[in-house]
Amino acid sequence: MVQILEFEREIFALETQIQDLVSMSHMYDSVGDITHEIAKLKKKLRRMKYEVYSNLKGWDKTLVARHPDRPYTLDYLDLIFDGFFELHGDRHGGYGPSIVAGLARFCGQSVMIVGHQKGRENKEKVRRNFGMSQPAGYRKALRLMKMAEKFNMPVITFIDTPGAYPGIDAEEKGQSEAIATNMFSIIQLKVPIICVVIGEGGSGGALAIGVGDHIMMMEHSVYSVISPEGCASILWGDKSKITQAADALCITANNLLKFKVVDEIIREPLGGAHRNHKQAAIRLKKSLRKNLERLTQVPLVELTRLREKKFREMGKVAEAEN
Repeated sequence: MVQILEFEREIFALETQIQDLVSMSHMYDSVGDITHEIAKLKKKLRRMKYEVYSNLKGWDKTLVARHPDRPYTLDYLDLIFDGFFELHGDRHGGYGPSIVAGLARFCGQSVMIVGHQKGRENKEKVRRNFGMSQPAGYRKALRLMKMAEKFNMPVITFIDTPGAYPGIDAEEKGQSEAIATNMFSIIQLKVPIICVVIGEGGSGGALAIGVGDHIMMMEHSVYSVISPEGCASILWGDKSKITQAADALCITANNLLKFKVVDEIIREPLGGAHRNHKQAAIRLKKSLRKNLERLTQVPLVELTRLREKKFREMGKVAEAEN
């Protein structure tokens, strides 16, 4: 069943009207030639989509980023890469199914892929823990990134998680330590690293695989230190203020590009990536190829220096003189 977001209702109503007219024109000769009318409605539909999706605020973007039909890591793997071979385990007895990782070919080059996977069907969602990883997932990710460094393979990460799993058992197994170790270690890796926020980028769960040389966000993805619901609950003690919280957090791609937290926005197909997986993948692949070619030309020592500099400069505050 297609999930219709509140701001999409008029769009879906117009799409249904167009589909009905097209069906009628095929079924009944008495309807006559209504091609011109259909063309006018399609033009109106395109204009409506553009106006709606060009003016989405923080909470609306969050809803799009969480859309159940949005392409996940495994979808992009099928559409962009060749010969993906998944690798498992953190070598400490953990499995980490919320993170998918392994080897693949990209434009003739071997790369290491690491990405969150939420799952679509109920059983898969439970098995993947809704994309919220345990420490084993982050340790697996780091193990394979170090393997990529050993064999001089670039790393590409796909970020899509509400955050790291907050359960007691995750804390007992060293959740915060695993995230911190990843961030400390990844920033020193001597291989090109590209990170892509494809849906939700939630807090430390995202940062654990979000340290890289080039950070990209899909147009309707979000990236934040906390969810709007969590922010509203902490600041105001009222979860109904999620819209206000989402705006205050500045979680959209445009805001984060302005603050230099990310380096590039990948424009999505009109109406969002959930409406056209293939077109979204084509646009992402183009940017990945361009940036991978650029980063592979940078000397490795310089690459790590620039990466560290990039993250150290984030969040600097310039105080105005009185």
